[in-house]
Amino acid sequence: MNTAGLKTTVPKPVGLAPASETGIERSVSSALERWKSEILGLSHAIHADPELGGREFRAAQRVSTLLRSAGFSFDGSQPELPTAFSARFGSGELVVALCVEYDALPDIGHACGHNVNAASTVGAALALATVAGELGITVKVLGTPAEETTGGKVDLIKEGHFEDVSLAMMAHAGAEDMVGGSSLAMCMWNVLYEGRPAHAAAAPEEGINALDALVIAQTAIALARQQLPSGSIVSLIVTEGGSAANVIPERTRASVEMRSPSLAKLRVIEDRVRRCLEAGAHATGSTLTATPTGNAYAELRQDRFLSEAYRKAMAARGREVVFNEEPVASTDMGNVSQLVPSIHPLLGYNVGGAVHHTAEFAAHGSSASADRAVLDGAFGLAMAASLAAVDPQQRARLLRGSAT
Repeated sequence: MNTAGLKTTVPKPVGLAPASETGIERSVSSALERWKSEILGLSHAIHADPELGGREFRAAQRVSTLLRSAGFSFDGSQPELPTAFSARFGSGELVVALCVEYDALPDIGHACGHNVNAASTVGAALALATVAGELGITVKVLGTPAEETTGGKVDLIKEGHFEDVSLAMMAHAGAEDMVGGSSLAMCMWNVLYEGRPAHAAAAPEEGINALDALVIAQTAIALARQQLPSGSIVSLIVTEGGSAANVIPERTRASVEMRSPSLAKLRVIEDRVRRCLEAGAHATGSTLTATPTGNAYAELRQDRFLSEAYRKAMAARGREVVFNEEPVASTDMGNVSQLVPSIHPLLGYNVGGAVHHTAEFAAHGSSASADRAVLDGAFGLAMAASLAAVDPQQRARLLRGSAT
């Protein structure tokens, strides 16, 4: 997730009371201090032991063990995904969902900082548990695997784990503090062309060249980019291109990723890309199979009140959080935000100029700067939920499930 070059603005206030040193604020701060070693230990352990999406068994177990030690219950309905979970604390009518991500990337580990995501969100849950009775809330922690690949949050939505949720939150590692922005809708396909092999010199006319089909499709997609909706991105890599130069390739594979500012525009891109892929098959006589990989991601909508509440809380920790009006990368938190009021702020720490999805970014994930970000982000999320819970107007709005 590269945030370089984004435009930022500071919005007008939305009527929040000053985030003074209230009793709730003191309780949240005290809880984070009490759980500090466990929260940072969780971040470091996940960072040192990266696991790919859908296989995050040790990370999920580490988070679950910490939550159990704090009195969270796992007695309710559990997700079908083996590395997902649902835990609860409290019984208030306002249900605050904390979404915990912990998957890594192949070869480069936590190059998107999901150890920071996990620890800051778990920290917020631990802090909110100490004031759950006072606030009249239920703290619901959802382990949401495979954000980098198939989109575990979408699977949890389909299973109904967000049906009782009033608001949802998480923080994401970044190079600077931001809140309020959007993300790009996204989907990915695996592409397979199948032709017929033949000797490339002795009998090339007997072959059906599956690599030619892929080249034609890739060229058509490149030419089509000019006519795609503004802000759209199409990326393609060849994952299998043939076995030998003297054999007409009978099979080729590719991965195509499509992004757009909204799901509606994403459907336009999908239609255009599919026709480009079909052109390759038609021109060469190959057969085409295009299979969606995981779930489509919707664009992110960040709730205005919760965003401003988070910004004010972070100011109390000495952080200036700017509002970002540009879409940033893609996330399955976008699908959650289409259902319930949500926030997904970027949580900044010193990454030495590195960008997301690089080994250089991953190297900073357990630094002192990252540790501070974990604790500050936990405070910001917990206080944003608390400010909403104690504001009668906002509480009523969130119980109705409406966003600002």
